[in-house]
Amino acid sequence: MARRFSAPYQSEPFSGLATWARRLAVFAAVAALVSTAIVRFGFLEMKPALMTFFGALACAGLSILVAFAGFVALWRNGSRGMGRILSALLLDALILAYPAYLAVQYRNLPPIHDITTDPINPPRFDTLARLRSGDGTNTAVYAGLYSAEQQRAAYPDIEPVDLDMPADRAFELVRRLVMRRKWLVIDERSPQPPQRPGHIEAVARTPVMGFREDVAIRVAPDRDGSRIDIRSSSRYFEHDLGSNAARISSLIDDINTAAENNVERPVKKPRAPVKPPAKAVTKR
Repeated sequence: MARRFSAPYQSEPFSGLATWARRLAVFAAVAALVSTAIVRFGFLEMKPALMTFFGALACAGLSILVAFAGFVALWRNGSRGMGRILSALLLDALILAYPAYLAVQYRNLPPIHDITTDPINPPRFDTLARLRSGDGTNTAVYAGLYSAEQQRAAYPDIEPVDLDMPADRAFELVRRLVMRRKWLVIDERSPQPPQRPGHIEAVARTPVMGFREDVAIRVAPDRDGSRIDIRSSSRYFEHDLGSNAARISSLIDDINTAAENNVERPVKKPRAPVKPPAKAVTKR
């Protein structure tokens, strides 16, 4: 006789905390992506977009707390939902990883936003100065000795670049590197002999949020060669989290590498073709 069950098998229900942890994580991810796109492409003003981004981070933090509460609920009553909790925690970790890195940078680096290879006479923002005169933007005037001292302590390798090539060649080399980085060039003036330096002003963007940071480069004749000075300054916020120093260091390395690869080699003059000796004519 076949065995009969008195009641069908009933599976354990999903934990409500696990479900809400995943919902909050998904909402935080969508809000973070949307706010990042808004800031990067300038769809709305920056402050509302940043408030949305920070709200997304807070939502991710709340998702973590709910997930841990869900762990406790699963342990006590044996309900299902471990997969939802783990997926929520993984998504929260992805959302919070980069902001956590920036928080470490904020704590370890000095609160400055204007970095230059020449604190005494930094390259000027001429055309870009008009874009740094609105509400909430940093001034185009260099911060001065206070910023220079902190820069020297935090970034001692930020120094001018001296090249053994004429200023016009150095300017073209730097210009090619700027174009390769896809910075938006606002103004450029080639060096003019005998002493007028070359000048480039461009706008760079931070990798993730796309905040605008202004760059000024000066290429000046220096004895038999040339000297290159660079300035990079955040248009917003008093703390750049190290982005300007990293940009200048990367450009300096590329300039030195490009200069080494563009050393002029002596040109060998082609040999004159050797004429075959004339045949002697034998008189008979």
